[in-house]
Amino acid sequence: MKSVTQSAGFLSVLVLAFLITLTASAFSQDQGEQVIKVTAKKFEYSPNEIRLKKGVPVVLELTSLDRLHGFNCPDLGVRADIFPGKVSRVRIVPDKAGPYEFHCDIFCGEGHEGMTGKLIVEE
Repeated sequence: MKSVTQSAGFLSVLVLAFLITLTASAFSQDQGEQVIKVTAKKFEYSPNEIRLKKGVPVVLELTSLDRLHGFNCPDLGVRADIFPGKVSRVRIVPDKAGPYEFHCDIFCGEGHEGMTGKLIVEE
Protein backbone atom coordinates (compact mmCIF):
# COMPACT_ATOMS: atom_id res chain seq x y z
CA MET A 1 0.00 0.00 0.00
CA LYS A 2 2.78 2.38 0.81
CA SER A 3 4.22 2.21 -2.73
CA VAL A 4 0.80 2.93 -4.28
CA THR A 5 0.43 5.98 -2.04
CA GLN A 6 3.96 7.11 -2.87
CA SER A 7 3.31 6.63 -6.60
CA ALA A 8 0.07 8.60 -6.39
CA GLY A 9 1.87 11.37 -4.49
CA PHE A 10 4.67 11.45 -7.03
CA LEU A 11 2.16 11.55 -9.89
CA SER A 12 0.31 14.41 -8.20
CA VAL A 13 3.55 16.36 -7.88
CA LEU A 14 4.33 15.77 -11.57
CA VAL A 15 0.86 16.90 -12.65
CA LEU A 16 1.10 19.97 -10.42
CA ALA A 17 4.55 20.86 -11.83
CA PHE A 18 3.23 20.45 -15.37
CA LEU A 19 0.22 22.70 -14.68
CA ILE A 20 2.43 25.37 -13.10
CA THR A 21 4.78 25.29 -16.11
CA LEU A 22 1.85 25.46 -18.53
CA THR A 23 0.27 28.37 -16.65
CA ALA A 24 3.58 30.25 -16.41
CA SER A 25 4.18 29.72 -20.13
CA ALA A 26 0.70 31.01 -21.04
CA PHE A 27 1.14 34.01 -18.73
CA SER A 28 4.53 34.90 -20.20
CA GLN A 29 3.07 34.72 -23.71
CA ASP A 30 0.23 37.04 -22.70
CA GLN A 31 2.68 39.39 -20.99
CA GLY A 32 5.38 38.39 -23.47
CA GLU A 33 8.13 40.22 -25.10
CA GLN A 34 7.40 42.36 -28.08
CA VAL A 35 9.63 41.45 -31.04
CA ILE A 36 10.79 44.22 -33.36
CA LYS A 37 12.71 43.38 -36.53
CA VAL A 38 15.42 45.88 -37.47
CA THR A 39 17.47 45.72 -40.66
CA ALA A 40 20.79 47.44 -41.21
CA LYS A 41 22.45 48.35 -44.49
CA LYS A 42 24.86 51.04 -45.65
CA PHE A 43 24.08 53.68 -44.11
CA GLU A 44 20.72 53.19 -42.46
CA TYR A 45 18.57 51.23 -40.04
CA SER A 46 14.99 50.35 -40.83
CA PRO A 47 13.06 51.34 -38.85
CA ASN A 48 15.24 54.15 -37.59
CA GLU A 49 12.73 55.20 -34.91
CA ILE A 50 11.46 52.59 -32.46
CA ARG A 51 8.88 53.32 -29.75
CA LEU A 52 8.96 51.25 -26.56
CA LYS A 53 6.97 51.24 -23.33
CA LYS A 54 8.77 51.70 -20.04
CA GLY A 55 9.04 48.38 -18.18
CA VAL A 56 7.81 46.26 -21.11
CA PRO A 57 10.32 43.69 -22.40
CA VAL A 58 11.23 43.87 -26.07
CA VAL A 59 13.51 41.81 -28.27
CA LEU A 60 15.19 43.53 -31.18
CA GLU A 61 15.94 41.08 -34.00
CA LEU A 62 18.79 42.73 -35.89
CA THR A 63 19.79 41.64 -39.41
CA SER A 64 22.25 43.11 -41.88
CA LEU A 65 21.40 43.17 -45.58
CA ASP A 66 24.91 43.82 -46.84
CA ARG A 67 27.88 43.68 -44.45
CA LEU A 68 28.92 43.67 -40.80
CA HIS A 69 27.37 46.53 -38.83
CA GLY A 70 27.04 47.38 -35.17
CA PHE A 71 24.13 48.42 -33.00
CA ASN A 72 25.06 50.57 -30.03
CA CYS A 73 22.69 52.39 -27.68
CA PRO A 74 25.07 53.39 -24.88
CA ASP A 75 22.49 55.16 -22.70
CA LEU A 76 20.52 51.91 -22.40
CA GLY A 77 23.60 49.69 -22.21
CA VAL A 78 22.78 47.83 -25.43
CA ARG A 79 25.43 46.66 -27.92
CA ALA A 80 25.43 44.01 -30.67
CA ASP A 81 27.23 43.01 -33.84
CA ILE A 82 24.91 42.58 -36.81
CA PHE A 83 26.09 39.94 -39.28
CA PRO A 84 24.82 39.64 -42.85
CA GLY A 85 22.19 36.95 -43.22
CA LYS A 86 22.02 36.20 -39.48
CA VAL A 87 19.75 37.41 -36.70
CA SER A 88 21.24 38.99 -33.60
CA ARG A 89 18.73 39.15 -30.75
CA VAL A 90 18.95 41.88 -28.12
CA ARG A 91 16.56 41.93 -25.16
CA ILE A 92 15.71 45.27 -23.55
CA VAL A 93 13.52 46.15 -20.60
CA PRO A 94 13.65 49.96 -20.60
CA ASP A 95 13.43 51.36 -17.07
CA LYS A 96 13.36 55.08 -17.82
CA ALA A 97 11.42 57.16 -20.30
CA GLY A 98 13.11 59.34 -22.87
CA PRO A 99 14.70 59.39 -26.31
CA TYR A 100 17.88 57.34 -26.74
CA GLU A 101 20.07 57.48 -29.82
CA PHE A 102 21.54 54.32 -31.32
CA HIS A 103 24.24 54.16 -33.96
CA CYS A 104 26.45 51.84 -35.97
CA ASP A 105 29.79 51.49 -34.22
CA ILE A 106 31.54 49.45 -36.92
CA PHE A 107 32.86 51.63 -39.72
CA CYS A 108 30.94 50.82 -42.90
CA GLY A 109 32.21 53.46 -45.32
CA GLU A 110 31.58 57.08 -46.21
CA GLY A 111 28.22 58.00 -44.69
CA HIS A 112 28.78 55.77 -41.63
CA GLU A 113 28.47 58.72 -39.23
CA GLY A 114 24.86 59.24 -40.36
CA MET A 115 23.84 55.65 -39.56
CA THR A 116 21.77 56.46 -36.49
CA GLY A 117 18.32 55.99 -35.07
CA LYS A 118 16.24 56.60 -31.98
CA LEU A 119 14.67 54.42 -29.32
CA ILE A 120 11.85 56.41 -27.75
CA VAL A 121 10.75 55.01 -24.38
CA GLU A 122 7.29 56.19 -23.33
CA GLU A 123 5.65 55.98 -19.90
